[in-house]
Amino acid sequence: MLDWFRDLSRMERKGFYGAFLGHAVDVFDFMIYSFLITTLIAQWGMSKSTAGAIVTWTLVSSLVGAIGAGILADRYGRVRVLRWTIVLFCVSCFLCGLANSPEQLMAFRMLQGLGFGGESSLCMVLVTELIRNPAHRGKYSGFTASSYSFGWGAAAIAYAIAFSVLPPETAWRACFFVGILPALIVIYMRRNLEEPEVFVKSRAEAGTGPSALGQLARLGSRQLLGKTVLCSLLSGGMLGAYYAIATWLPTFLKTERGLSVFGTSSYLAVTIVGSLAGYVAGSYASDRWGRRLTYVAFAAGALVMAMVYMVIPVSNTSMLLLGFPLGVLMQGVFAGIGATISESYPNDIRATGYGVSYNIGRVIGSLFPLSVGWLSSGRTSLPIAIAIVAGAGYAMVVGAALLLPETRGMDLDQAGGSGGPDDDRAADGSAPVLAPVVGKPA
Repeated sequence: MLDWFRDLSRMERKGFYGAFLGHAVDVFDFMIYSFLITTLIAQWGMSKSTAGAIVTWTLVSSLVGAIGAGILADRYGRVRVLRWTIVLFCVSCFLCGLANSPEQLMAFRMLQGLGFGGESSLCMVLVTELIRNPAHRGKYSGFTASSYSFGWGAAAIAYAIAFSVLPPETAWRACFFVGILPALIVIYMRRNLEEPEVFVKSRAEAGTGPSALGQLARLGSRQLLGKTVLCSLLSGGMLGAYYAIATWLPTFLKTERGLSVFGTSSYLAVTIVGSLAGYVAGSYASDRWGRRLTYVAFAAGALVMAMVYMVIPVSNTSMLLLGFPLGVLMQGVFAGIGATISESYPNDIRATGYGVSYNIGRVIGSLFPLSVGWLSSGRTSLPIAIAIVAGAGYAMVVGAALLLPETRGMDLDQAGGSGGPDDDRAADGSAPVLAPVVGKPA
């Protein structure tokens, strides 16, 4: 099963390790806040809506950061821009630990979002361009994305340790402070990393290239607008459903199920282990079944599991066991997203296109935790609110996946086509995994 990984070149491995760890740190710094919501509500007396709004505005700023980083990366290189994005969001995470009010925390989290958006997007662009064999692109990008589980798990461990040895008023600050430490390791691992050959070739052919406005305008062209909209909806649905569950899951376990800090961490650990297995399963499925069928299968399964986990009354032991399949399906749906978006844009505008579409998805997704907070503030219970909002997200995933063309096995030099009938065929000319879908965008 790992022959494809053993065949990677030295530079492909170096790119993978640097992107994997960078993305994990990125996720740690973002997800640590979800563990601290209950404490901050008690410390500052802020409402659930305000707590959700902090997540929302962090993700809105990530769109700005991703667009800026994408434009710069298409002009000056992926590696160079990545070196600065990780510094920005790690320093911002440290500043979050100095906040003394919800307003200050929101400002620092928005600053963090600028780096977060650029780092996470460029990591996936880098690895999808580095891999030489397109038959393994889904696995290569999916295994890179699995670092999300490690970052999420590290956040859970840091939360459990900090709150077991420090008082709550100090522990939450320590959780933010520790986020800056791994940045030095990532910077070291990315030293001497070379730009992908496909980017170097494209940059040489393009010369100075279009202006920043010209790059953004191309995304609205007839050739690319439909794909940009559908990629945004695809990522928005999966991110929104994930944010709705992951942001409020610690609060749900503590307030609705009455679990302690260690109890909450144990339940989350099972879900996080499941999420790692989900990334692996989704990575292989996206290369074997195709991107489209993988999205539909995992999103439908995640919808069912979210309903069972949140709505159906079960014992705490049953919930512990159900956390594993919830994690598998909830995160497995993400495995192919890096490959799908990268395969939707031509070489000379890939980073800009990825940054825009994925992070418009983030902005769409940012409304989901806010919606959970709003619904659960006297309108319905927290578990019902989570289930409703997550269900809407997974329905978006299924709809967008059925409208997007199948891109499994595509040569990146052929990416960003017109979206006509031939685009529904893989690079080797084989038929798509599913039959052509009526209503595919032009």
